[in-house]
Amino acid sequence: MIIGLDAKRAMANHTGLGNYSRYMVDILATYHQSNNYRLFVPKEKKNSSFDKLLHHNNVRSSFPQSTTMKRFSSLWRTWFIKKDLVRNGIQLYHGLSNELPIGIHKTGIKSVVTIHDLIFLRYPEYYKPIDRKIYNFKFRYACQVADRIVAISECTKRDIMHFYHIPEEKIDVVYQGCDPQYSVRVSESRKSEVRVKYDLPEKFILNVGSIEERKNLMLAVQALKDIPSDVHLVAIGRKTPYVNKIMDYVAENNLGDRVHLIHDLPHKDLPAVYQLATLFVYPSRFEGFGIPIIEAMHSQLPVIAATGSCLEEAGGKDSLYVDPDDVSGMAEAMNRVLEDRALREKMIVSGNIYLQRFQENILADSMSKVYSKCFESAESATISKQDIQVENYRMNWSKRHSL
Repeated sequence: MIIGLDAKRAMANHTGLGNYSRYMVDILATYHQSNNYRLFVPKEKKNSSFDKLLHHNNVRSSFPQSTTMKRFSSLWRTWFIKKDLVRNGIQLYHGLSNELPIGIHKTGIKSVVTIHDLIFLRYPEYYKPIDRKIYNFKFRYACQVADRIVAISECTKRDIMHFYHIPEEKIDVVYQGCDPQYSVRVSESRKSEVRVKYDLPEKFILNVGSIEERKNLMLAVQALKDIPSDVHLVAIGRKTPYVNKIMDYVAENNLGDRVHLIHDLPHKDLPAVYQLATLFVYPSRFEGFGIPIIEAMHSQLPVIAATGSCLEEAGGKDSLYVDPDDVSGMAEAMNRVLEDRALREKMIVSGNIYLQRFQENILADSMSKVYSKCFESAESATISKQDIQVENYRMNWSKRHSL
């Protein structure tokens, strides 16, 4: 089968949707080699992680051909890509990041869309009104016209059904794994090098993710007051205005020497930072899934996360969970894990068992089954049409011969 994939994020984004897109292409090309994968990219940029995908013999990239389409690449991706899909013999097109081309359902090409989350509908206060309108149009349209919808968690699946009234049978949950680098043990010399490079404390709790209000880092900062003073908090992520709120609280409560915020940390240094930490916390109010939790468990870290969204799906039953507004609950959970070595070891061992469901071959097979369903539904529809024709012929024959 010739499969087209929207590769805008795979090329342009170095985290989040970019990681998901590259990961999915890589495991599909590895475990389902009989297919050919064509990556449709609106605009070419320098990205060594994207270039690695092209090392697969069954993966090729495709860009806008005309000068006009190169100039208006966003329009090409949304409106005019259909001609290129047909020209390249694409049999199925997968929108990896919440969108599908307008009119894809009229081309005869089967389509799948991955919906990562509907946070802009559940927590509209975190988004500008114009952004909410654009996202809502694109996401709703994709859900309506797609042959199949992939949700990255049961939580996202429920939101798709709730907000867009999509029937459950049209949606498949396929989880996301993480980069294999997090499963590889980092050498002591490399960890020492990274510790010195970022001036990391001897004992610290780690948080990874954009430092924004929804991610709720403040809960961990506030809880820091009630745990031993030799334990620090290291947060790694993109800087937003929310950082000012964090730093004001840190200054007011004399926590400046215990809170370390690091921005723009290279991807290659992250495994060492994970493995230097004692505990991972993820107090986010809402996520589509929570990949940093998977990264932490692969790094042999116990995890504390927030209730209220999908984080239990990522962390499993033996991670600890607290209400995202419960400061004392977070502090209590932190102290339990920090003080109880047996509990830490139990959480790590259970985490390793739970991670088996996120193995690459399992996830690749799950996505391949979604693709197959697109064609099964078409065959069923054809068979049903034939059955109706046969039944009509039988009834007409009976009428003629009963006269």
